[in-house]
Amino acid sequence: MSTITRLSHNQISLALHHLRDGDGRPLLLLHGLGESSDPIFSAPLPDWPGPVVGLDFTGHGLSTVPAGGGYTTEILLGDADAAVERLGAVTVLGRGLGGYVALLLAGARPDLVVGAIIDDGPGLSGGPIEPTSTAVLSIGGDGTAPDPYALLELGRDLRPADYALDFARLATEASPIDEPITVVAEFRPPWLTAVAAAPGVGSGDRDAALARYARL
Repeated sequence: MSTITRLSHNQISLALHHLRDGDGRPLLLLHGLGESSDPIFSAPLPDWPGPVVGLDFTGHGLSTVPAGGGYTTEILLGDADAAVERLGAVTVLGRGLGGYVALLLAGARPDLVVGAIIDDGPGLSGGPIEPTSTAVLSIGGDGTAPDPYALLELGRDLRPADYALDFARLATEASPIDEPITVVAEFRPPWLTAVAAAPGVGSGDRDAALARYARL
């Protein structure tokens, strides 16, 4: 079992799981839509010399489930930023939705994100570039995670590829390291295809990316 540190963000109590000890810079794991950091990432843990920690996003795992939804990727970015505020400089590995948030975090915090790896996982598989029809649904929830509002609202995110590219450019232009973003995912929706083709973004396999960032 992991040990847990509680973080506060936007009246939400976030669970930060300490999954493994180590020496050096922490590796921050960001899970996919509907997942949690423990036990999804517990077996096998990535090969990393430093501490390995995992964040449960709002509405997931052991973090608070808010009443009434209202989820956006920017809220999850704020969750991840709260973790970086606690941990300091980190390397980030994200799955699916977590990979998207890792990209946003790399652009927003280029001074503290020493490499962001985008891996396969559930969430943000793509959508139209502009709103179309509005769904009217009745969602039942009992306050436990994963929150059905999160599954609906984050699974239907309408951010276009240009939005992701803006954060990729922020990271590559402001980061002190070469290729601060590495795409290792095989499934690439339009936003990720655009990011992978951007100058200064690397590609390859997860282990090689982790080894490269660990040396920095």
